Amino acid sequence: SWSGGRFRTPKTPPAHLDWDLWLGPAPKQPYCDGIHPANWRRYWDYGTGTLGDMACHFMDLVHWALDLRTPTKVWSEGPEVHEVGTPKWMIAHYEHPARGEQPPVKVTWYDGGKRPEILKKLKDKKGKSPNWGGGQLFVGDKGILLSDYGKYVLFPVEKFEGFTPPPQTIAKSIGHHIEWTEACKGRGKTLCNFDYSGALSETVLLGNVAFRCKQKLDWDPKTLRALNTKSADKFVRKEYRKGWDLVRDALS
Repeated sequence: SWSGGRFRTPKTPPAHLDWDLWLGPAPKQPYCDGIHPANWRRYWDYGTGTLGDMACHFMDLVHWALDLRTPTKVWSEGPEVHEVGTPKWMIAHYEHPARGEQPPVKVTWYDGGKRPEILKKLKDKKGKSPNWGGGQLFVGDKGILLSDYGKYVLFPVEKFEGFTPPPQTIAKSIGHHIEWTEACKGRGKTLCNFDYSGALSETVLLGNVAFRCKQKLDWDPKTLRALNTKSADKFVRKEYRKGWDLVRDALS
C-alpha cells in the first residue's frame, strides 16, 4: 500500500532534479530520501495514499454501473491519523442519494488488506472461497456479483448456473489517447470526461478528508463544503506556497 511517508534526514537533491520546482505549491521542505520518485504518494503534502491512488480505478466501475456522482455522507476508519504520512489501511464509507428511480446506495472501500466480511461466505462450485485480488462486490437482494475489469462471478453459483449475460451495449473504447485527441477535434467525447471523472475524484478523496477530520461528513457538492463541520475546509482547499499564486487563482 502507499502508506507511511515520513520526512527523513535532509540531503542535497540530485543534480538532475529541480527540487523547488518539483515541490510546486506544496510547503517548503528539504529534499530527503523516500519521496522521489513514486513514493510521494505516501505523503499528504504530495499524494493521497492508497485510496487516492487506486480507488479511481476500482470505484469507476461502480459509479459507471450505478449512475453515481457525489455522496451526501462520508466517514472513514483507519489507524491513528499521522500529520505527514498516509495510513496503512482504510475503510471508507459513502452514502449516495436516490437517482431517479434508482434507490439510495451505500459504497464501501477497503484497502491495506481489509476485506468485507461477506466475502468469507461466498463459495465456488468446490465449496472454496474465491481467490480474488482487487475488484468490486455488488450486493443485491437476489444475489451477489464479484467482478473486476476482466471477469465476473455470480453468487450463489448454483442459483446462477447457466446464466446468460445481457448483450453488450457499451462500445469498446478506441483507447484513452485516441479518445482524447478525437474529443479535442470535436469528434465525440471521452468516456471518462471531466464531468464524470471530476465527480468520481471528488467522491474518492472525500474518504481521505473524512479520515483526517476524524468524523462523519455531511457533504454538499454544490458548495464543496461539509455542512456539519468547518474542519474539512483545510483539507479541501489547500494553502499555496508563495510564488504559486497564479496557479491557485487559475484553479479557483
